[in-house]
Parts: sequence; structure tokens; C-alpha cells
Amino acid sequence: MSLIVQNIDIFVKEAGHGEPILFLHGVPDSADIWDGITAQLQSNYHCIAPDWPSFGRSGSGAALDCSLDGHANFVNDLADALGLDEPFNLVGHDFGGVSVMAFVAKYPDRVRRLAVSNAPFSPDYRWHLWAKVWRTPGLGELSMALMNRWIFTLSLRQGSRKLSDNHIRAVYRYVTPEMKRMILRMYRALPETVWQAGRSRLQAATARVPTIVLWGQHDPYLPNWLPDQYGAQEIRRYPEAGHWVPAEEIDAVAKDLFRFFAA
Repeated sequence: MSLIVQNIDIFVKEAGHGEPILFLHGVPDSADIWDGITAQLQSNYHCIAPDWPSFGRSGSGAALDCSLDGHANFVNDLADALGLDEPFNLVGHDFGGVSVMAFVAKYPDRVRRLAVSNAPFSPDYRWHLWAKVWRTPGLGELSMALMNRWIFTLSLRQGSRKLSDNHIRAVYRYVTPEMKRMILRMYRALPETVWQAGRSRLQAATARVPTIVLWGQHDPYLPNWLPDQYGAQEIRRYPEAGHWVPAEEIDAVAKDLFRFFAA
């Protein structure tokens, strides 16, 4: 289905019935990254997975506020548009993890349980090399202009060695100039200093909201001490997975989420 959020046409995948779980993807993905997981949860849960603005099948997010507050407010408006009036379960990976942590830090009463996968949210973190390239005017645009299927495949393989060729091909089909521009905007809206005030608000929220971190240990972009910064009650580490753990460890992630949300 599709709906309008902040005047943007948002594509949404839905499956199953029951208690709602909202899944948010990261860069450079779409709602499709959750397909294998929602297939295993839909017998007990109403699984909802949108494409972020300018990603996948959603409309342009050229006017979207990409600050931390902007992420929180967009998720809040998305939840309203979906009719999620009661506290709901929330899952986020990569930039989707940034979005859900920004949201729970600002709107903790709206979240029943929170799951975060391989996402940064700490003043002690420094952006990885590609993020620094994308944050640099001119250089970021050049890197996006040079990105082709071969470079794209190489970068995803670097992040997650277990990704299948079919998965990478499926992700690449949604790479568009609009998506590339949004990636640059998202990274440039979050300087390293932005996490300073955000972490204390996040930890105050996760002290109240049951939280699990699902972490691929072979992530070249994010250090393995980051999960300890979020105030989570549980950290589940996957020693053979990389950055895209929801696509690498489908069965294990689905099992851990099912157990966590059923508690």
C-alpha cells in the first residue's frame, strides 16, 4: 500500500495480523531487506515495512528534514499515518536504526519494545571513510557519479561477506540519482557532534523501553563497542555476520525478535 507522510508518497509493505512491528531499513536498502524476517513473524505479528523517502518505491524526500529531530518527527508522523495509536514494537537497521533511536529518545511513550541493528548513535563514534567522503561537498557527488554495479557490489561485499549475489542485484535495482542525493543529505545532516545530546536522551528512554541490540561482529563501518552505548537490556552478537545482519542471519534474527517481542 502507499500513504502520504509529510507530503511524501510512502510505499509500505504489510504482512500478518496481531501486535504491530514497524521495521525501518537503512542505506542503500528498501523495505525488502526485512522480507525473510517478516515471513517468519507474520503468523503472530502485523509486520509493517516502509521504504524511506527517496528509497525503493517511495516518493522524493528532497524536502525532508534529515536532522535527528527530523528523523524522529518523520517516524512519529509515519506512525500516525499508519494508525499506530498504542505503543508499538520498533526495529531499525543502519540509518533506520538511527531513525528509531532518535524516535524513542524523543517519543519514548510511543514505543513498546525496541530493536536496533548495526547503527551508530554515540559521541565517541567517528564516521567511517565512505561517510566522510559523502559528507564532503563535491567529493561526495563525484563518488556517487562514479558508483556503478561493480563498485556497489564491492562495497556491499566489504560490509557483509555472506550477502548473496541475488540480494545485491535486488538492492542495486533501486539505486537512482534521487536515492544517491538523499544519501548525501542524510550523512551531511549528522555531524559527529550531533550524538552528544542524543545519547543521554536515548539512554533515558531505553531505561524505560525494553531494548535489544542485534549486532553483526564483522562490520567494517561500525566498531563492536557501540552496542554498549545504548542502554540496551540485551545485546545479541552474531560472530559470522557483517553490517547487513538482517540479510545475512535471517533465521537467527527472526528467532531473536520473536522471543524478544513475545516477552
